[in-house]
Order: sequence, then C-alpha cells, then structure tokens
Amino acid sequence: MYVIREIMHCKPGKVRAMVEKFHNLNKLTKDVGMGTMRVMTDVAAERYWTVISEIEVPNIDEFEQTSKKMMADPKFQEVMKGYHDLVEDGRREIYMIEK
Repeated sequence: MYVIREIMHCKPGKVRAMVEKFHNLNKLTKDVGMGTMRVMTDVAAERYWTVISEIEVPNIDEFEQTSKKMMADPKFQEVMKGYHDLVEDGRREIYMIEK
C-alpha cells in the first residue's frame, strides 16, 4: 500500500479555490475506484498557502494508469481547468506504508 501526496503551494488568496478543486476531484477519484482523497491546508508549515491532497493506493502502476485515463476525461479536465492560475509550484511525494 502506498500514500501519494500532491503538495501545492498556492498564490496568496487562492487556497480556498484549490481546496474546492481537490474536493471536486475527490468525487471523480471515488467514481473510478481510487479511494477517498484527504485534503489538508497548512496551519504551520514550511510555506504559507500550502494545500495537500493525499490518497492511499494499493499499487503505483494502477494509480498511474488510472491517472492517465482521468486526465483524458472531460469531467476531470473541467474540474482542474485553470488550476495553474492558483499555484506557484508543487510536487508529488510517494510513500510505502510499512506493516
């Protein structure tokens, strides 16, 4: 099992709009069987205006394949339309859950 985090550093005043995009994206990820995404904002972090989405997936290859399908989906494209206007930069972190 893996945890995948999308860490976005938003422009000032754009956090709420990015949170809404992640919440809407969460509805789509549930529909394709990817599980529930957790959305978090910073209280104290390295940078202000940080938004993180986090999802657990059993398999990285399956995550990548499903992600590619979703990116081609017009519903996904509509949800994420304009998100570059909300963020300064971001990164993805992938962790293996140790049992």
